[in-house]
Amino acid sequence: MAEIVVNWEGKEARFPAGVVGKEVVRSLAPHLAARALVMEVGGEVKDLSHPLTADCQVKFLTWDDGAGKRALRHSTSHVLAQAVKKVFPEAKLAIGPAIEDGFYYDFAVPRAFTPEDLEKISAEMDKIIAADLPFERREISRAQALAFFREKGENYKVELIEDLPAEAVISLYRQGDFVDLCAGPHVPSTGYIKAFKLLSVAGAYWRGDEKREMLQRIYGTAFASAEELAEHLRLLEEAARRDHRKLGRELDLFSIQEEGPGFPFFHPKGMILRNELEAFWREEHRRRGYDEIRTPIILSQELWQRSGHWDHYRENMYFTEIDGRGFAIKPMNCPGGILVYKSRAHSYREFPIRLAEMGLVHRHERAGVLHGLMRVRCFTQDDAHIFMLPSQITEEIKGVIDLITYIYSVFGFSYQVELSTKPENAMGSDEVWEEATSALRQALEQAGMEYKVNEGDGAFYGPKIDFHLRDCLGRTWQCGTIQLDFLMPERFNLEYIGEDGDKHRPVMIHRTVLGSIERFIGILIEHHAGAFPTWLAPVQARVLPITDRQLPYARHVAADLTAQGVRAEVDERNEKIGHKIRDAQLQRIPYMLVVGDKEMAQDAVAVRHRERGDLGAVSLERFTAGIKEEIAARSVEGAKWC
Repeated sequence: MAEIVVNWEGKEARFPAGVVGKEVVRSLAPHLAARALVMEVGGEVKDLSHPLTADCQVKFLTWDDGAGKRALRHSTSHVLAQAVKKVFPEAKLAIGPAIEDGFYYDFAVPRAFTPEDLEKISAEMDKIIAADLPFERREISRAQALAFFREKGENYKVELIEDLPAEAVISLYRQGDFVDLCAGPHVPSTGYIKAFKLLSVAGAYWRGDEKREMLQRIYGTAFASAEELAEHLRLLEEAARRDHRKLGRELDLFSIQEEGPGFPFFHPKGMILRNELEAFWREEHRRRGYDEIRTPIILSQELWQRSGHWDHYRENMYFTEIDGRGFAIKPMNCPGGILVYKSRAHSYREFPIRLAEMGLVHRHERAGVLHGLMRVRCFTQDDAHIFMLPSQITEEIKGVIDLITYIYSVFGFSYQVELSTKPENAMGSDEVWEEATSALRQALEQAGMEYKVNEGDGAFYGPKIDFHLRDCLGRTWQCGTIQLDFLMPERFNLEYIGEDGDKHRPVMIHRTVLGSIERFIGILIEHHAGAFPTWLAPVQARVLPITDRQLPYARHVAADLTAQGVRAEVDERNEKIGHKIRDAQLQRIPYMLVVGDKEMAQDAVAVRHRERGDLGAVSLERFTAGIKEEIAARSVEGAKWC
């Protein structure tokens, strides 16, 4: 019998050709035999039941590996589908992928699933898992697959198969009496699923198309242990408590109206928060040599054709016509910044030229993906476009990295970095892309940054560095980005006069720090659960008179604070002081200043902090100096003066 050599982490052994991964892991890595979920062979993730027919190197993947997590969760989605078909035989199957932190499966059913239905489905899943049914892969032809699913009346599966190439080999997976269309891979058996939870039901258009039928989507999650699942569910509850949409209503920061789906309305308190963010942003950019510009939100169709957005981004844009001429509402700020650069001649002596813009952009998003401030149809990007000499690339990128690091530190965020390379729909030659990617990589390494490579996820005009900040729940959000661009200067014929007196082409950086202002505000709301640092809080101090007798003094305190730049207000309601304190706590106001006869007589305030409680009585002068110091420091941790 023919033999093959299998290598695992430098350890080799001979096996009969056709040996499956499960046998190999028992021999080469017995300590992983119980934990291995799938394996990697030749760069592809395979089932442990996959036969090995040639010499190869294998890697056994467990729950600690991303592919292992995805395989377990995808397998759980198949168990969900099997359970639904058992409880609701009339249900039709659509798709059921693994997603970040979980999985879902879409079904066509006569009525919406109820919480009671989820309990029945979950109980059936428990039975399937307890039966420890093996996941068995079978490959068939396209014609066989079509015949199989047509016979079962699974029209959604038939449509998926019909979209595949005629020569495609189709794979099916069976567990028990349930068969599904799937590319895999899967864990060896249903018994590998140790802890799962069905979370919610939502409507979902078939294939994400609003013109197609609405299906029922069941969301769930799965973990390697009950303890991990319990911790995840705790974090989900905490995330729900911090939901920026809920807090946005309660704190009167913003709203989304039926008349403008995806177009946020900022209320007075929300504008205070926004203006403080923008003021800090402007202050820091002025300090670092940026000049601020503003460009129109509507520009000619010809401009977007020239920039490449017409070919690469048109489906996400809004259009209009003016005087018989086509125009588009800008989805990005860069062409406007380029036109500002082109408005006059430039010399090499001016470089680098750093043009910053708080630019309002509009992008068409489908209704199903809109989500509060996190996914909207209009938002403000804190853009900047840096025009520079080729010799300045590395230092300018390092300067942007330093700016991003500083600004994130002010908000208390850590971050991770990804380098995204050439996508399939990219403009320009491989040589230009390699030059730009190498420059970004060099800047990251010189800055001492750890990063991972995200293949194929660059912008269509250049590679990029993405900054994913981490919030208090461990979630990551992509905000800052640095994109190096050799192509736009070429398409727009950008020039400068060099030291030799000849015309040369500048290099361009596109970058954001906060990303979308709206989204960043949503992140801040959830990160702080609405209890913003004092410098950002819409109301920084609320004065609480015990009785109406102290009302004139309370107004004096608030007026004095306001005159010195502190956002203060008076609770003038005829309510008990305990009620006033509770209301201020619910509004997440940093400082409550209780004033009674004693405080009025001594020109003092009794200070109460929203987190640390009663801090005692201090003179109004001392409190004012202290809170001003805290605001000026833009402290995240809170006051150190009291």
